[in-house]
Amino acid sequence: MDQIRAMITGIQGYVPEYRLTNKELEKLVETNDEWITSRTGIKERRILKGENQGTSVMGIEAVKGLLKKTNTDPLDVELIICATVTPDMPFPATANIIADQVGAKNSFSFDISAACSGFLYALQMGAQYIQTGTHKKVIVIGADKMSSIIDYQDRTTCILFGDGAGAVMLEPTTEEFGIMDSILRSDGSGAPYLHMKAGGSRKPATHQTVEAREHFAYQEGSTVFKFAVTNMADVSAEVMERNGLKGDDVAWLVPHQANKRIIDATANRMNVGPEKVMMNIERYGNTTAATIPLCLWDYESQLKKGDNLILAAFGGGFTWGSVYLKWAYDPK
Repeated sequence: MDQIRAMITGIQGYVPEYRLTNKELEKLVETNDEWITSRTGIKERRILKGENQGTSVMGIEAVKGLLKKTNTDPLDVELIICATVTPDMPFPATANIIADQVGAKNSFSFDISAACSGFLYALQMGAQYIQTGTHKKVIVIGADKMSSIIDYQDRTTCILFGDGAGAVMLEPTTEEFGIMDSILRSDGSGAPYLHMKAGGSRKPATHQTVEAREHFAYQEGSTVFKFAVTNMADVSAEVMERNGLKGDDVAWLVPHQANKRIIDATANRMNVGPEKVMMNIERYGNTTAATIPLCLWDYESQLKKGDNLILAAFGGGFTWGSVYLKWAYDPK
C-alpha cells in the first residue's frame, strides 16, 4: 500500500493595513532606525487597530482567501488548527471562532500554543491526521496579534513584533511530495528567558499586576539569541543530514523571522546561500506563529513543484523545530 503524505495545496496570508515604522517608534522609546535595522533587519511591522479586533480577525481573512484560492467548499474542511499565543480569549479556542465565521460547520478545531514554533507544531499535527487516512482537508493557521501583549515603553521588545496571519491547506498524496520529515523539540527550562509574567492561572490579573506591567511579553534578549542560533541551526542541519540533503539540494530555507542575524547564522550552518533564504522581516517584523506561512505566501510565485524546503523556527518556552517539505505545485 502506498504511503500517504500530507502536501500543501494552497497558501494564503493576511496582514493589517497599519504600518508601524521605525521612525514612529523613535517617538515612543529611545531608539532609532539605524539601530533597529542593523540589529534586527526590521523596517516596519503591521499592527491590527480597532475595538474588538482579535487574532481571529486576521485568521478569518487568511482562511477565507485560502478557501477561495483553492476553490474549497468550507463544508468540506474537516479540521482547523490555529497556532497562536494571542488567542481572542482563553476560551473558546480562536480556531473555533475562525471555523464558525468561515462556514466550516463540519470541522472540529482547536488551538496550539508553542510561541514562534507553533506553526511547525500545528503543521506536523495536521499532517498526522492526513497520514492516518482519516482526514482529507485540514487547514493549519499561524496567527498572532503581538501588539496586544507588547509593552510600547520597552524598547527591547516593542521594536521586534508585529501582527499577521497565514494559513495552508493540507491534503493527501501518495506521490513524493509534501511533508517528508520533521524534528520538533522543547525545553521548559527556557521559560524564565521568554514569557509573560501574569494573566494565567498562576498569576491572574489584578490591579497590581496591571500596574506592574506584567501582562506583556518579557524577553532576555542575549540568552534567547544564543539559544535560537544554536538550536535552530542544529535541528535544521539534523533534518537535512538524516534525509541525505546538502546545501545545494535545498531550494529554500524558510526560517522564523525573529532576527536577521539568527536567520543568517542558520543559513550559514546549512551551507545555504542568502539567495535561497526567504525573508520578509523588514516589512512585517516578528509575527510569531505567522512568520513561516507569511513567508511561503510572499514567495509562492517563486516556488516550483518538487522544490526542497527546510522550515525552521525557535520560540519561547523554549520550543524549536525543523520540517523538511517537498513543494507540491507550480506557480499559478
